[in-house]
Amino acid sequence: MTDVTNKDVPIDPRESERFRFVRHAFSDGVAELVYAFDDGPELIERVTFPGAPVVPAEREAAFAAALRLLHLVAGVSYYKAGIPGTIVVEGESLDEDSASMLDALYLHGLAEFAYRNRLDLRSRIAFPFEDKVTVRAPAIGLPHRSLLPIGGGKDSVVAVEAVKSIGADATATWVGNSPLIAECAARTGLSTLNISRELAPGLFELNRLGAWNGHIPVTAINSVILTVAAVLYGYDSVVFANERSASVATLEYEGQEVNHQWSKGFGFEKTLHDYIHTHVAADLDYCSLLRPWSELAVTSAFARLGGAYFDVFSSCNRNFRILGPKPADRWCGQCPKCHFVFLALAPFMAKPRLVSIFGRNLLDDDALAGAFDALLEYKDHKPFECVGEGAEARAALASLAERPEWREDALVARFRREILPQLYNEELALEPWLKPGASHLVPQRLIGALDALG
Repeated sequence: MTDVTNKDVPIDPRESERFRFVRHAFSDGVAELVYAFDDGPELIERVTFPGAPVVPAEREAAFAAALRLLHLVAGVSYYKAGIPGTIVVEGESLDEDSASMLDALYLHGLAEFAYRNRLDLRSRIAFPFEDKVTVRAPAIGLPHRSLLPIGGGKDSVVAVEAVKSIGADATATWVGNSPLIAECAARTGLSTLNISRELAPGLFELNRLGAWNGHIPVTAINSVILTVAAVLYGYDSVVFANERSASVATLEYEGQEVNHQWSKGFGFEKTLHDYIHTHVAADLDYCSLLRPWSELAVTSAFARLGGAYFDVFSSCNRNFRILGPKPADRWCGQCPKCHFVFLALAPFMAKPRLVSIFGRNLLDDDALAGAFDALLEYKDHKPFECVGEGAEARAALASLAERPEWREDALVARFRREILPQLYNEELALEPWLKPGASHLVPQRLIGALDALG
């Protein structure tokens, strides 16, 4: 890296020896999270909670614990810029459970980052702790209502409608300033909560100058932001919409599973759920309503909703970039998310309707053959994106291969000719994907919403 003229950022975090969690604070609805490499300048992130009330006395300890957890988890965005071998947590020391949880989050949440940069983080990530007794967090009397994260795509819409179907008190919430998500959240008819997150400006300068960069477990960060919000505003559950395929690794690297969706998987969900109960509040639940279901089951449920969301939803990740160009429409048609959502919806939605949503028929474009091959895990691993399992994609295409309206489209015809003869027919049935089949942590109060998905 070249010399930096801006004295507000370190010269090269890759040469640093320590990553420091300096301090955190909360005032007037703004959480301030401060980090530094060695004794360099501070990197300050701010998270703003609109209309933040005064924290009731009975929730103060829980709020402090949640805020500290946010400081520790959000630090992954900055740690990865230099990945120094020593982690320093200033102020109160961690207990062993906290350090173990953070070790796992940073190691597995940065596994894709490590794979792409050809790094091994296993000897570098070690949060310090003291051997001390931690008093289990008590229940704090949180009201029976749920925060429902909205991502603008099909999954969160299906979860919202399931919760609405049982009349549960809920608020649609999201982190960031995406107008697409805001429009989708408004369509739900629920009350809304939009939290803003401002990354430290120095991080972008580091990235521009060539610091280590790559994928981070952003769902983990948003999960803890919403944990803070639940205690602050008074909600007893944070209910995500992550389905079971999120738990399936993309590939293996140096003996370690690499999963682009690790912080959407059940392992992380269970870890954070348990940690919140022991360290934040015993009556605050964290779960995913869609956990038992496959991506195909979710797209089937979404298609059954009718047209209420067809003109406002988008799963195209290019719409949600922090930096860089965004597509002119809701769907770029070029990214793995667009390809997978089109394919997953095709068995359950009338073809003209689906083509009108995307603006063109993605399965009738020879140029996309390689992209769909990756979704099928044919000649390649599945993309580093939030897409379903290769077996799901194969089942969806096998279903389309039998339908007159789809079977002659370029990529469906190619699938019939080239790929289908290599597969076992008994593994291509669509119906098994439409049944629940995974453990979940949905609280009893919301079981009716889970049942509504069946």
